[in-house]
Amino acid sequence: MDSPHDLRDWIALLEREGELVHIAAEVDPHLEITEIVDRTVKSGGPALLFERPKGSEHPLLINQFGTERRMCLGFGVESLDDVGKKLQDVLELQPPEGLREKVSGLLKLKEIAGSRPKEVRSGPCQEVVLTGDDADLDLLPIQTCWPGDAAPFITLPAVITKDPRTGGRNVGMYRMQKIDRRSTFMHWQIHKDGRMDYLATEGRLDVAVAIGLDPVTAYSASAPLPKHVDELMVAGFLRGGAVELVKAKTVDLEVPANAEIVLEGYVQAGDEGAEGPFGDHTGYYTAPEPFPVFHLTAMTMRRDAIYASIVVGKPPAEDAWLGKATERIFLPAIRMSVPEIVDYDLPVAGAFHNCVIVSIRKTFPGQALKIMHAVWGLGLLSLTKCVVVVDDFVDVHDYEEVFFRVTANVDPKRDILLSEGPVDHLDHAPERQFVGGKIGIDATHKLPEEGAREWPPEIEMTDEVKVLVDSRWAEYGLQSPSARDAS
Repeated sequence: MDSPHDLRDWIALLEREGELVHIAAEVDPHLEITEIVDRTVKSGGPALLFERPKGSEHPLLINQFGTERRMCLGFGVESLDDVGKKLQDVLELQPPEGLREKVSGLLKLKEIAGSRPKEVRSGPCQEVVLTGDDADLDLLPIQTCWPGDAAPFITLPAVITKDPRTGGRNVGMYRMQKIDRRSTFMHWQIHKDGRMDYLATEGRLDVAVAIGLDPVTAYSASAPLPKHVDELMVAGFLRGGAVELVKAKTVDLEVPANAEIVLEGYVQAGDEGAEGPFGDHTGYYTAPEPFPVFHLTAMTMRRDAIYASIVVGKPPAEDAWLGKATERIFLPAIRMSVPEIVDYDLPVAGAFHNCVIVSIRKTFPGQALKIMHAVWGLGLLSLTKCVVVVDDFVDVHDYEEVFFRVTANVDPKRDILLSEGPVDHLDHAPERQFVGGKIGIDATHKLPEEGAREWPPEIEMTDEVKVLVDSRWAEYGLQSPSARDAS
């Protein structure tokens, strides 16, 4: 199953799969669309194409990522773990030992090389070119999502910059608060690569913003990749075809040729203003803070361009499945760093950076403590406030089972680790911004060397009795499922 190669392709697939609803009524991007979308997301409903957003001629697509099924459709896979396995093949490339391994390795390297972005002379994203006073953000149905938001926000952009020192490209998803028809704020948080490019800038930094991409390329802008890894190359690899790029009209950058809308412009070192408040994925409004100003120099579009948006807020929101995709896709990379990890879960209710549940193959005393510190040293997982460690036989996605292990296996005096470290830019709970407390909970079975008394056996029925009851279930006249059906 191939993944879509542009937004039109993706919309057509959603329609064929019964995953898209067209809304012909005029609907206001100021709050009204948010309330519709929030109810739809929380009920597991479809993607929505608002054909007549009030005040704009451009349709608005939203909730395209709002379910696991749609995320899988977007990646062209049966399971999000399949995407992780594909990435694992790349991560595990080792020097070949024999002819077969050499051939296999060369084929894989060829596939990776073929995934590099490809520059083309022209693309649909520049069918309409607006410069000077014609470049106008008022043309777009930019949403004011929540009543306390300071202004309308662009919420699903792929923001493209180049490192002023190395020339390496960065693509990130950073919200943009509209200031007026020709400028926005650029929400480059302290831990993000876009912020690093800005801080390295002594004068002007060119910026391009792509809106309305194929689902894999849009996702790649949110992926927590190392700074030296090109997000567009990863997108090409995962979707099975290179991302085509065209030169922007007014800035020295390349932009996705099949984007629906591209905003071109720049930020100037030291040119900042108070951005926010904004109703964020934490479920709270983030307070105003200084952020750089993005100045619009051009707007290019496809004919009849479609504006793509997303609403974040109290979880679950649409970004839940963007986060879950990251969780599944990057499990192999995490295992490479910490091999004893079996699985992990980032609870949606924990806004992804507040809690991590990790299962491990435990072989020595103190291993859970090692895992806690390892998690606090892994990229953006370093911002995690709470790490819960369980044994390999525990399903980390079953929160009831995890809570059972936490209450059954934890002696708070022995098994709770309190520490301190960096926390998410948006976390309002710590006394100081960016730095706060950490808690680790060791909910594994304890070894004698860890100060435990003899660990009691768990209660389990014998296999023979389970088989007997399965075979006789119809005789009992009960409506509830058999034990085997329930497991």
